[in-house]
Amino acid sequence: MIVKAPIDLELTQLSGQTSQPPWNRVGESFRQVIPVDGKPVIFDVRQSGESLDFSFSGDVSKSQALSRLKYIFDLDFDLDGFYRYLNDHAELAEMSEFCKGLRLFLAPDPFECVISSICSANNSIKRWTKSICDMKEKWGCEHQGYYMFPQSSVLANAYLDDEDEFNSSKIEDICMCRNNLMECGVGYRAPYMRRASEMFTLEMDLFEIQKMSYDEAFETILEVPGVGPKVADCILLYGFNFREAFPSDVWIKRIVSHLYFEGKDISVSKVRDFGMEEFGDMAGYVQLYMFHYARRSGLMAKLKK
Repeated sequence: MIVKAPIDLELTQLSGQTSQPPWNRVGESFRQVIPVDGKPVIFDVRQSGESLDFSFSGDVSKSQALSRLKYIFDLDFDLDGFYRYLNDHAELAEMSEFCKGLRLFLAPDPFECVISSICSANNSIKRWTKSICDMKEKWGCEHQGYYMFPQSSVLANAYLDDEDEFNSSKIEDICMCRNNLMECGVGYRAPYMRRASEMFTLEMDLFEIQKMSYDEAFETILEVPGVGPKVADCILLYGFNFREAFPSDVWIKRIVSHLYFEGKDISVSKVRDFGMEEFGDMAGYVQLYMFHYARRSGLMAKLKK
């Protein structure tokens, strides 16, 4: 079926949003197994002009699958209206030209977004996405050759490293230890990931976060090991669809400073506050477009100097 909503499917998936890795490319399509009302469903999407050509296989209705697709790719968001918003702000007016079709890529599984966002800290997009894919293949449920992200209770019992696996299993040669978090290339983040998994298994209800106010949700997520303000905002934006989140790091700081503060040195926390106050419910989209505009327009290279 053709879903008529302007989108650049490839750009959206490869934009580094920490909801999940890009889906598996199969020919001209992107495919992934997606949980829909607790059932595994294979989604297949491809670009069709400015819209999507969508099909699925699984024991759910067309309306259920379509609703899930629209959520993940944020297809109900008025992208043309957002471009008009950008054009009404002189500092933002060029961004739609460089990022046309870019949409939020929202998490089918908020827990995957938590772990992906922790994994992304001080990490390249290529490395963290590979790490998350490795976790899915090691501990996730397989369905028709595709893997869902493991539940928190599964990762809570994962081995941290080779030594932990060797000492806690019947493996006789430590060189044979492969079933641990460090083997997924997560480095120092492994203890954070396992503790976060324990917390969401035993102490926190992940799905209560969506019901909270933004400020309450932000403070709650900050209690998770390995989560600072930028990672918390990524989790809330990409994992829970809090549009007022404005994830801020040194690069967003430089971009905002250049566009709004004549290049003055301002703190990351003040940039976050500015973004949330200035852009309101558009803050998440503005941040997403700012970053990719800076990459594609050459602004980021200029700011590096």
